[in-house]
Amino acid sequence: MREICCGVCGNEVEPGLRHCPFCESELEVVLPGQLDLHKIVNLKQGMPSVEQALLRLDRELTQARVEQRRVLTLIHGYGSSGAGGVIRQEVRTRLSYLRHRGGISEIVCGEDFHSRNSQVRQLLHRFPSLRRHHDLNRANPGITLAML
Repeated sequence: MREICCGVCGNEVEPGLRHCPFCESELEVVLPGQLDLHKIVNLKQGMPSVEQALLRLDRELTQARVEQRRVLTLIHGYGSSGAGGVIRQEVRTRLSYLRHRGGISEIVCGEDFHSRNSQVRQLLHRFPSLRRHHDLNRANPGITLAML
């Protein structure tokens, strides 16, 4: 028997179910490996200006929707001054704006990405692959997770 996966959260589900027991969405079934729901994007690669980093963010969000990604880990850094970089601040401002407009469903700042956080526990239930995320429980202010 072939295994099937929920098209929203990527969890394996039993055949014949109408709703995913993990994320409770109506099942869009895909075969395992057919859809990678998570992508890591390094916005600080190449030491871009703030404008270049925001343009890359917009391109990556558009591409993620085309690829049917559900979660992006955005690496923006914390800033060389140690006081919180401008790229970090501007990326988070843009994500908050997009969330307000409905383009993004949730945002988790790296410093809040720990299993004690109730929002993160819900995300881990919906997207169990995030349990293996390198930055889980590390309070990394240089990343932000965006759920599409």
